[in-house]
This record gives sequence, structure tokens and C-alpha cells, in this order.
Amino acid sequence: MTKPVRISYWFIFLTIVCVGWLHLATPLLAALFSYFVLSKLSFGTHAKWFPVSLFVVVIVSITLGLVYFVNQSLNALPKIAETTVPSFIAWAESHEIQLPFADFESLKAMAMDAVKEVRNLGSVANYAKIFTTQLIFLVIGCVVAVSLFFNAQVVLDRASHTVKDNLYALCADEIGHRFRSFYHSFVTVMGAQIIISAINTALTSIFVFAVSLPHPVVVIGVTFFCGLLPVIGNLISNTVIVSISFTISPKMAAGALAFLVTIHKFEYFLNSKIIGDRIKNPIWLTLLGLILGEKLMGIPGMILAPVILNYIKVEASKFAVAAQPGEAAPANPPAAK
Repeated sequence: MTKPVRISYWFIFLTIVCVGWLHLATPLLAALFSYFVLSKLSFGTHAKWFPVSLFVVVIVSITLGLVYFVNQSLNALPKIAETTVPSFIAWAESHEIQLPFADFESLKAMAMDAVKEVRNLGSVANYAKIFTTQLIFLVIGCVVAVSLFFNAQVVLDRASHTVKDNLYALCADEIGHRFRSFYHSFVTVMGAQIIISAINTALTSIFVFAVSLPHPVVVIGVTFFCGLLPVIGNLISNTVIVSISFTISPKMAAGALAFLVTIHKFEYFLNSKIIGDRIKNPIWLTLLGLILGEKLMGIPGMILAPVILNYIKVEASKFAVAAQPGEAAPANPPAAK
């Protein structure tokens, strides 16, 4: 391993550490997603301004859609909580089911306090500050992606250097290789997750409109965005769907749960084909990565965790381990026929 290669690996390692330590997962994800969209919108053409123009249209459309989704969610979620919690408590009491709550009235009070807190989020200055910061990070990430799309070179004046292949230039080349490998890991993981989430959202949408489930915008939006989170995303969206179904009747909630279980049984085949063939990481390792990612970077860290795991595996798989004296050399796998 040459010195520039070693420096590049240390650079990418320190970059990932800084992203977690300084809570910069949001701009990193924005840059990765934006560059992914730009590459898909290029359609193999060499012109740069055409895909960038389409990208601006896509960003504006997504922003308007998110604003509408957030507005619908802020109006719907308190209503869902106010209806679901008392209905569930009444159903449990009528069936004499022992719930892990000592006092039903205290549970109602806690639920109503939570609803009031959700309603008052918009007046809390701290949340406004966090939202503004994350919005700026998103804009910065998009600008970085567009800049990389136009020109990804690090050394712009290489031809003017007396020593063309100097240490700085070679390190920049190797760092570029590391980041391209990281981006390919992102495409591999998130490409699979987007496909799975889109299929799950389409099937859930059919169910939502077939039974006329209340708050369809919230249900469909939560299903898609939660589907971008491996493993636990479905648990979150399923909880929301069953809770909304419970506002209609317990039978509807049971039917929704049965439908979701059926979908997920079907998705096992999709996961093994789409995600399993691409990532091939055990579930326990993915869950561990999700926990660490959430603790370090929150929700963006949960999205980045499988990407980082896949990147580590890809990079580590490039190097063979030399046998120690007295040990047999590792057997090479048979060549594919």
C-alpha cells in the first residue's frame, strides 16, 4: 500500500468521524442524494445544464410535497392520538384485557398532554432553530452536489505544477477513489431501499384507498419515508397504519395488521433478491449499525449506517491477508465457470 493510499484511507476515516462528531450527516446525505438524482437525470448526455435544470424542478416539487405532507401530518397526528388512545382503552376495558398500565385515567392524561405538546411545537423557538439549521445544511448539500456534477476534480491547476505527480496530487486522486467507492456504496444500499420502499408504498396505497382509511396523505407519506430506514422503518409505518385503522374499529385494525403481515411476507422474497443480493450483510450487523448511527447522528445516521457498513466491507475486501510464518495460506475460492 503506497503512502497516498494510506493517507486517503485515513482521510475518509476522519471524515466519517467528523460527520458523526459534528452532526453533519444531513449535508452529507443531501449531497449524496442530490448527486444520485443528477446522475439519473443526465440520461447519458454530456450537457450539464439540462440535468441541473431538471434537478431544480425536482427539488422544488419535492419541497412543495414535503410542505404539504408536514402540514397534513401536523393536523392529523393529534386527531389520531385523541381518537386512538381512548378507543383502545375502551376496547381493552370491554374485553377485560390486562394492559401494562396501572391507571387508565393517568394514561389518558399522558396521551392528551403529548397531543398538546405536539400542537405547541411550532411555537418553540428551539425547534425553529433546528429546522433552520437543517434547511441550510440541505441547501449546502445540494450546492455541493451540483458543483461536483459540473467538475469533480480536486487539483485544478495540476498542469502548472513542476512535479505533476506530487504528493498532494496523488493523495487527491486516491481520496477521489475513496469517495467514489463510498458513493457507489450509497447507490447500492439506498437504490435497493428506494425500490423496496416504492413497492411497499404502492401496495399500501391500494389498501388505504380500498378501505377508505382516514388521513391517506399521512399514511402514504409515512410509509414511503419510513421505508428508507432498513428493518425498523416498516415497524414505524405499521404502527401508524394500525393506529389509524383502530380509529375506525378494532376489526379494521386487525384487518390492516393482517394485510401488512401479508405484504411483509411477500417482501421477504423482494428483500432477499433486491437487498440481499446487493448488500449481503446479516440483520444483526445492520441493527447494530442503526443503533450506533441513531445515537451519533439521529435519523440521518440511521440512513447512513448501512452505507458505511457496506463501504467498509467493499474496501476491506480489496486486500488479501498474508499468511504468517508457519501458517497455511488462505485458500482461494474456486473460479466461477
